[in-house]
Amino acid sequence: MPTYEYEAAKPEESCEKCAEGFELVRMLKDPPVTQCPRCGAPVRKLISAPAVGRSKSSLDDRAKSAGFTKLKRLGKGEYEKQY
Repeated sequence: MPTYEYEAAKPEESCEKCAEGFELVRMLKDPPVTQCPRCGAPVRKLISAPAVGRSKSSLDDRAKSAGFTKLKRLGKGEYEKQY
């Protein structure tokens, strides 16, 4: 389930929780949140950068454990096994 970040739409009408911002874990099919769960003040959803990808070494380790072989290109039509 994705985690959504929210902040107060009108900071002067908000409680401490929504003025600082808060996170909620919600299912995609859940209706959108428009009010702070604590004080009822209007909130807006923030757009944040997603956590994309993993380290290359982690990806290599997972591929190796799944039985895949990594090849390194040496020249035209020449490859060498790396693990």
